[in-house]
Amino acid sequence: MSQPSAALSETALPLSAAQVEQYRSQGWTLAESVVPAAHLDLLRGGAQRSIDHIHAEMDAKGTDTVGINHRNKRYFTAHPSLQQPDLYRFIYSPLMAGICRQLIGPDVRVFWEQYVIKAGDGGHAFAWHQDSGYVGDEHEPYLTCWVALDDMSEANGTISVLPFSRAPGRGARLPHRQDPVLNDLVGYDGPDPGDLVCCPAGSIALFTSCTLHRSGMNRTEKQRRTYLIQYSRSVITKPSGQPWGRTEVFLRDGQVVGERRSG
Repeated sequence: MSQPSAALSETALPLSAAQVEQYRSQGWTLAESVVPAAHLDLLRGGAQRSIDHIHAEMDAKGTDTVGINHRNKRYFTAHPSLQQPDLYRFIYSPLMAGICRQLIGPDVRVFWEQYVIKAGDGGHAFAWHQDSGYVGDEHEPYLTCWVALDDMSEANGTISVLPFSRAPGRGARLPHRQDPVLNDLVGYDGPDPGDLVCCPAGSIALFTSCTLHRSGMNRTEKQRRTYLIQYSRSVITKPSGQPWGRTEVFLRDGQVVGERRSG
């Protein structure tokens, strides 16, 4: 199995022309084994801290469910870098700068960030959805970077994606309904199984916020950990004009700006 690569230079382009074309035409591509080992360790180190934070909230509320978090099943921790600023070393890294330059352009902002962790032995599946379905309001599609912190397989509940050429709307934002049991938003319930994303730890699945994707149950005994960082071309706002998510400038005219925390 290939190992995560060493750190890229500030000007390196991590994706091939074929990968960029697949992203633009089909809504997704896979960058295999690209996260440097030090950053993979960094992201893994924050995963348990995020679970501890959710457990503390559940304990305080006397429940095993908070939103779409289910104790010992699955966990979604939004914006962990706001409590763990060392994660900015990855968010502002040359790798992510290169990916954003190639897929978004020279002007990029941080929009959203979260851990998604499925517990072993039955961690819940997640329904077909577009990330834009959770935003809801009209907005320009943004980039989701789904970072595999463990080796991903069908057995541990990796994602499947539905390429634009086979998807309803072919990349248009779709209406979503809420699942009454799991609180998931569901944007597709057709028969297409999608393309299964099996990859080694340190890989990144890159897809647009209008790309349908889902994940299966974790049927192994180990956790299945992923880290998501999402970047947008401009500030995404609510109808009120308030920002929907985060607004930090990452790239301006192709250059990393603001506080330099990459490493």
